[in-house]
Amino acid sequence: MSEVEHKMTDRTKIGFTRLARSLVVLAGLLAAGTAAAERIKDITTISGVRSNQLVGYGLVVGLDGTGDQTPFTEQSLRSMLATQGVNVPPGVNLRSSNVAAVMVSAELPPFSRSGQRIDVTVSSIGNAESLQGGELLMTPLRGADNRVYAVAQGSVIVSGLGSAAAQIDIEVPRSAAIPRGAMVERSAPSAFADQDEVVLNLNTPDFTTARRMAEVINEHLGPNTARASDAVSVRVRAPRDPDRRVSFISFLEELRVNPGEAPARVIVNARTGTIVMGSKVRVLPAAVTHGNMTVAIAAPAEAAANGEGLDGESGEPMFMFDAGADLNEIVAAVNSVGASPGDLVAILQALKAAGALRAELLVI
Repeated sequence: MSEVEHKMTDRTKIGFTRLARSLVVLAGLLAAGTAAAERIKDITTISGVRSNQLVGYGLVVGLDGTGDQTPFTEQSLRSMLATQGVNVPPGVNLRSSNVAAVMVSAELPPFSRSGQRIDVTVSSIGNAESLQGGELLMTPLRGADNRVYAVAQGSVIVSGLGSAAAQIDIEVPRSAAIPRGAMVERSAPSAFADQDEVVLNLNTPDFTTARRMAEVINEHLGPNTARASDAVSVRVRAPRDPDRRVSFISFLEELRVNPGEAPARVIVNARTGTIVMGSKVRVLPAAVTHGNMTVAIAAPAEAAANGEGLDGESGEPMFMFDAGADLNEIVAAVNSVGASPGDLVAILQALKAAGALRAELLVI
């Protein structure tokens, strides 16, 4: 083997050793995170407190010859001029390259009030080349109930960016944004103050966390104040008076709960070789041969007798671990001999298929 090959091999081993160490540290952080108390505010949402999607159809004008050449754009322009008192004869061609038909979308935050402003996104629906430099005309934005909740208008800002140095243009000229480009005209209906209970929905469903949350709330506010109805929802009796309810929820949000430990799970990015695993991942007795290496999980006595080394018949790397070994140990050992991320993915998939990997395996 040449000196260059030796250096490449050493660098490969160092790289994968660092990856193994990173995985061990990450698993430790995950384990520590599961034991730390979390604020209720950070792990739940309040039922009925949600945003609403808005959408509208409008025209962007003032383009520099980069607009639409479509019949519906001409029809929209004709209708718009009619509302302004301009009567255009039927035979006149209004297909202007300075106008583009667009769809306008926005998200109405909870408790938005009339007069507040929200951001909007503008996207071409015709064959416009670019919306750069255009102006969106007044566009009503409707909710799912077809009622107008906001009105958008303003100068559009094309999203994306370009890199002249790299000669790469990743600009998206047919999509644009208008920061604070819509004014709220109507508040969205909310059931926040209409019920005798406040429902807290966990961001990650878990029966243990739901039970613990109900117990913490009852400990601070009295028995039977809260009850867990399922793995997601915890129902809490709350005052009907709006002022008292706001203070009540503010107090709830600051209470701390120890979440239940996450299920044993291994997440693998097959393209980058990134592996994320929980602290509870374990493996049962099994043996996997992949390429030039063998990974075996055996009974303690057998593992102690064999240890790590070379397969006596093939002379290839072989690793023996106790049954129930932590997956971190296996990953670190396999990485130490310069295994590629693809090798790790293949070994994990084989262990899962054999029923030896006691964890959910997600390959993304």
